[in-house]
Amino acid sequence: QVHLVESGGGLVQAGESLSVSCVASAASLFVVNDIGWYRQTPGKGRELVAFVTGRGEIKVADSVKDRFTISRDGGKTNVSMQMNRLNPVDTGVYYCCAYVGTPATGSVDYWGQGIQVSVST
Repeated sequence: QVHLVESGGGLVQAGESLSVSCVASAASLFVVNDIGWYRQTPGKGRELVAFVTGRGEIKVADSVKDRFTISRDGGKTNVSMQMNRLNPVDTGVYYCCAYVGTPATGSVDYWGQGIQVSVST
């Protein structure tokens, strides 16, 4: 069983900051490989925001790379994303996504419930 618990988000004004965090929990046999954030904004499909791979490589969408920073803890099951200089186009539901599995079974993607981020003008 794998659970993703998201926290953070909320409502801010343009130019302000927010952070979101995600804690992944799984049975000891499982390994959390890639973990990060997608978002769904009004009028758009779900898009990748930022990810940390199992090897520690960081991938960040071009649209946010100079404003958002993602980090992963040493235990590799927690990921946080600091979002600075937010603007209204960043408004949407942010989903934590983790690829979890074992060497024998491979990884499967798991998703959090989503957390709202709203940026007003």
